[in-house]
Amino acid sequence: MVLAAVMSALHVLTLGFGLGAVFVRGLRLRDLQRAPTDARILKGLFAADGAWGAAAMSWIATGLVRAFAGIEKASTFYTHNGFFLVKMALFLAVFLLELRPMLTFIAWRRARGVGGTPWTTAPLGTLIRINNAEVALTVIIPFAAALMARGLWLF
Repeated sequence: MVLAAVMSALHVLTLGFGLGAVFVRGLRLRDLQRAPTDARILKGLFAADGAWGAAAMSWIATGLVRAFAGIEKASTFYTHNGFFLVKMALFLAVFLLELRPMLTFIAWRRARGVGGTPWTTAPLGTLIRINNAEVALTVIIPFAAALMARGLWLF
């Protein structure tokens, strides 16, 4: 019972951590539009992006334990719940949206390591729109989770 409570708490705390990180990442992208050569902005962007990645890993780890380790509810509760499938579809959408920023920021980190500055000509508007979509989806996910946790849409 204690393990179930700890996993639940960590899963929920990660929401706040991750939502804050992706929101700040969006702010830093907007800042970068105004000052593309400011190294402090880029450092903040990379820090927020790293926190967003850490949150994603925590969501996956705690979510897998909660859904499939049998410490709280049986796995069939999740796999036979429409809102669980909606939640997973939303998470998958965030993951797919994240591919472009992730690959872009990896390239920027590498370029910075050798003295390059590819972000000065980057499609920041596109990255900001992707980030905005990820923020919106991350806000929607807990609503699907709350409906799922109450056993709605079981089949």
